[in-house]
Amino acid sequence: MSNKKLENKRLQSTKKYLDNLQERYSKLNIIRNDLYYDKQFSKDITLEEANKDLERLFNNTRSKPTIFKNIVGHVVKREYTKDKGVHIHALFIFDGQKVHKDKLKAKQIGEYWSKEITKSKGAYHNCNMNEYKQSGVGILDYKDENKREILDEMVISYLCKDEQKIEDIKIDSKKKDRSFTRGIISKKKSNSGRPRKEL
Repeated sequence: MSNKKLENKRLQSTKKYLDNLQERYSKLNIIRNDLYYDKQFSKDITLEEANKDLERLFNNTRSKPTIFKNIVGHVVKREYTKDKGVHIHALFIFDGQKVHKDKLKAKQIGEYWSKEITKSKGAYHNCNMNEYKQSGVGILDYKDENKREILDEMVISYLCKDEQKIEDIKIDSKKKDRSFTRGIISKKKSNSGRPRKEL
């Protein structure tokens, strides 16, 4: 499959994933963090080690309710550059009716990554702190079609691009790695969904 076809497939499936979440929750809180490693460690961190750190973070979501309570989805893209080494662009999606402070939540996740998950080897950038004229992160109401469009075109489309090939990294394990992952579309309806009037 060509890169362009792969990117389009990723983009369309991720839009459907977000559609599904918006059908279940009246508001989503979109948290975007860039997770990486301090320069003194980044050149020595393998993809496998970064994946283990990321896996530990997601495995711990249930045991860390102060940080991850009411998380409902995620989108993750792994990249590699000589300057930064392995780094991760991540969306953490929360029920926006229950989690309101997006900047604080992004900080909590970033601090947890840098201090606990990576044992102080990690660093992060809180993208929710950025002052964009058009922002696709933070609280997304299901009625806000303009913000959803910005999320799709400015944030999701970037995460779906296949510019920096993760396959170029030396991998310790023989397992094939995927640079892009997201949550699974659920058929289960949430009690946090909004009542809708059928037209």
